[in-house]
Amino acid sequence: MRWRGVPLDVLLAVSGVALDLFTTAHAGDTTYLPAEANLPMGLLAGLPMGFVRSRPVPVTLYLAALLVVTDQLGSYTSNTAQILLCVAVGVAGFRSGWCGTTVAATAAAIAATAVNIADPGIAFTVNTWFYSVLLPVVPAVLGAYLRGTVGPLEERDVTPDALLAAGGVAITVLSTWTTWHSGSQPVWVVGLLAVVGGLSLGVARRLPGLVLLGQGVLLVCADTYLNEAVNTCVILTLVAVGVFAMRVASWWWMVAAYLAGCMLTAIAVVGDGTEVTPFRVGVLMMLVATPIAIGRYLGMRQAAAAAERLRAEEAARAAVAQVRADQLAERERIARDVHDIVAHHVGAMVLRASAARYTAPDGPVADALSDIRETGHQVLQDLRDLLDLLREPERQPHLLADPTDVVRESAERMAAAGLVVDLHLDPATDQAPLTARASAARIVQEGLTNVLKHAGPGTRVSVSVAPEGEGLSVEIRNGPPPTVIERLPSSGRGLAGMRERVRALGGTLSAGPDGEGGWMLAASLPARSAT
Repeated sequence: MRWRGVPLDVLLAVSGVALDLFTTAHAGDTTYLPAEANLPMGLLAGLPMGFVRSRPVPVTLYLAALLVVTDQLGSYTSNTAQILLCVAVGVAGFRSGWCGTTVAATAAAIAATAVNIADPGIAFTVNTWFYSVLLPVVPAVLGAYLRGTVGPLEERDVTPDALLAAGGVAITVLSTWTTWHSGSQPVWVVGLLAVVGGLSLGVARRLPGLVLLGQGVLLVCADTYLNEAVNTCVILTLVAVGVFAMRVASWWWMVAAYLAGCMLTAIAVVGDGTEVTPFRVGVLMMLVATPIAIGRYLGMRQAAAAAERLRAEEAARAAVAQVRADQLAERERIARDVHDIVAHHVGAMVLRASAARYTAPDGPVADALSDIRETGHQVLQDLRDLLDLLREPERQPHLLADPTDVVRESAERMAAAGLVVDLHLDPATDQAPLTARASAARIVQEGLTNVLKHAGPGTRVSVSVAPEGEGLSVEIRNGPPPTVIERLPSSGRGLAGMRERVRALGGTLSAGPDGEGGWMLAASLPARSAT
């Protein structure tokens, strides 16, 4: 369950109070506070955590002040305040980044932590200062890092990760296994830490900040409990620093990683009797700078390769877009030429048919002239629609008439022209998709026109349009010509055009002699286009 808003703030406040009550449950009176003050002190420490998400910096400053006060009063709540102070500093780094208020809050947390660590009568040593600084800075850095400094790793190849993990395990095990029994910790604990420390490099490219932090903690632990493994931990830390520099592009984080690497390396190599000279400091600084320089170089090469791939992809997309634009322009030009040529001749034909209609007497000639005029108007409208469709291919074509009505009208027109048409139109075809019905109508128009051209008037034709699955089936069968006819001129593109139309829908079309002197055309139109 994802907590949002007020419920999460309440949960944080309750958790803070509960933490203090658990830690002070068995605490008695102190010099300045009685045991009955534990509950009010717990409320003072825990309740402000309800505001840590919205006011992280003020809460951090408050907890720093509370830590100083409770430490001076000798209250056990100082332990809770110290823990909650680190949490608040981490939230401040996550919410605000490295702004001035976060830096001020971190500085206040460092000062309060130093006061808490220092005991009366005990000298404030370098190690004390080190822990006083490290304790608040680590959560602050971790919070700022989690704001998204490192983007997702684009490549899916895990070979570099496997090599890093294998190399890390090989270094840690081969260089430390002879000393696992010499420390104060059990052998299995030391061996487990060595293996885990080496394996962690396998995720360094994906979680560089967390791995660097883990290697730093491992180095500090080795310096305290297993001095023989310190050099190995230094190597792992420097590798983690290099990977961090490769994956993080911000120069501010580069500086932070460099300073962290120098500090961790100094912890490992500088002992109580080590003489610190400018030469040795320079060598140490160069030692840490080397993996950062290598990592930054590899990171820049990866960024350049990614930019080159992006440019190539953009260029390919631009080329495809240009080709498509050129194709659309050519299609529009062709459509315009077709429209101008055909519209001119059809328009002249319509005008002459209209003029002849007014002078012709009633009868078959007048009916034929009226049909020519209406057909010409329909052709001109279809040409305009085709031109609009070629200009905007993504636009759905506008149908002026229902495809079923177009089929009936085509059958009636061909019957008026002399064919004997037997139309079988299944009422269930109205449930078929519009694209299939529109294509079926065009196929019927073209098929009947071909029968009239090649078989002539008087030919008997059977037209059937019926559902087939979710699509339609069209069958046009004509008998032999009744007499020898003079064939009309034909471009030979009618059948090819029907095949292209059917293929665009993913269907099939067959045409040929029926074995009885006639001709049969059959088409299957599915509901969806083939992909």
